[in-house]
Amino acid sequence: MKKPEASAVVNDINVTPLVDVMLVMLIIFMVITPMLTKGQSVDKVKTANPIAMQDADKEDAILVSVVKSGEVYLGTTKTPADQLPQKVKDLLTNRLDKTVYINADMRALYGKVAEVVDNLRAAGVDNVGLLAEQDAALKRKMELEAK
Repeated sequence: MKKPEASAVVNDINVTPLVDVMLVMLIIFMVITPMLTKGQSVDKVKTANPIAMQDADKEDAILVSVVKSGEVYLGTTKTPADQLPQKVKDLLTNRLDKTVYINADMRALYGKVAEVVDNLRAAGVDNVGLLAEQDAALKRKMELEAK
């Protein structure tokens, strides 16, 4: 009886496991990414010299969003503006830093943003941070005009 011979060595790369791993990673990132956003997504006001507010990115930061339609969100929860003082007051209990950050859409009505600020002041908020993005083109233009 003849001994069975081993099959020849295959020199090709087996990409099936690689594709499987990459598809699983893609699915994981697609599921996790929306959970990483804090508050509602808005088109922030663009300005030449915004003040950096790193504390707004902290996990325990209180973020109030005003979207284009005028709806107000406390974190990701839609909240009527008149209920904002009590809910924010509850969140500020036993906190040393009484800063609340407002993330307003650039097309939101000014009166709605002012109403939110007024409600936050009624809740005893010491500091209100208005979040904005830097506009590089506007900054360059201002620098050129200053020269």
